[in-house]
This record gives sequence, structure tokens and C-alpha cells, in this order.
Amino acid sequence: MNKNKKGTIEVICGPMFSGKTEELIRRLVRGQIAKKNVSIFKNAVDNRYSDEYVVSHNKNKIKCQSIKDAKEIFNYSDKIDIIGIDETQFFDSSIIDVCNNLANKGKRVIIAGLDRDYKAIPFGPMANLLSHADYIKKLNAICMVCGNQASFSQRLIKDENQILVGESEKYEAR
Repeated sequence: MNKNKKGTIEVICGPMFSGKTEELIRRLVRGQIAKKNVSIFKNAVDNRYSDEYVVSHNKNKIKCQSIKDAKEIFNYSDKIDIIGIDETQFFDSSIIDVCNNLANKGKRVIIAGLDRDYKAIPFGPMANLLSHADYIKKLNAICMVCGNQASFSQRLIKDENQILVGESEKYEAR
């Protein structure tokens, strides 16, 4: 680790509709205000709203790089101070080494993703990333049935694949 720079890994997690992407965008915009070089990435599988932007359910957006392999982040990271990664659960386990490597180079890495899938099983690399995180923000949504806090994403259609990209037509917070 570079002794002059302290990198960090920040994880924003929770169920769908809890505001993870909103929080990620908020932190990245604050980095831009602080005149830091900021870049954001998302997995190319997430094409719900745009290929060129990370877009929240509230339609807030920030320009991004859409990538298929987490290691592609290294191609863009040299002059970047803050790296954001949205929908991190869609990446394979190589994202763990990518995040650790970037933090060890003094980068601030902020990731957002579902910590559990619709069966309440840890989703992709997220559980491992939580164990590497310097800071964790666990968010809750609002239950679509009772109005209380929701910590779970309920799938509304029959499909057994862990990865099924969708929004309110396929999922509800419960």
C-alpha cells in the first residue's frame, strides 16, 4: 500500500428500491464537487434504463462506463480518485481483487449492490466484498404490502435464475 495515500472500499447494500444507486450517485457527485476525478462503472448486463448512464429508479443519472469484466476498470483507473461501481452483484468474484487492488493504490472505491437475491441468498461477490469493506451502509426499502421497512426483494414472476434484470414489473420490496 502506498503510505502517502489511504484507499477505501465503501459498500452500499440492501434490497431493490432502497436507494442504493441514489446514494452512490450522491457520493460521486460530492466527489466531483470536491474536484476529485470520478468514474463510475456498471455491468453491461444491466441495461434497464441506459447503456451510457447509471440511472436510479428516481431517474437521477450519472455518465458511466458499461463493462463486461471487472478487470476492465483498470483500463480507466490511473488518473481516477474515486471509482463507483453499480449493481456490483452482477460481477464475478474477480471484482473482489479489483476493489482491493484499487484501494491498495489509494483509490476510494464505492460500490452499490444487492446483498441478497430474491431467495435471501448472498448475491454474487457481495458477501465477500462486505467483509473487505472499510465502510458499510445497509439501506432498507418500504414494503409494498404493509408499508413498514423492507429488507428483502420479492420476485413477482416465476423464474429460477439468480440474475433476472428488472424493476417493479418483476420485483417488489417486502
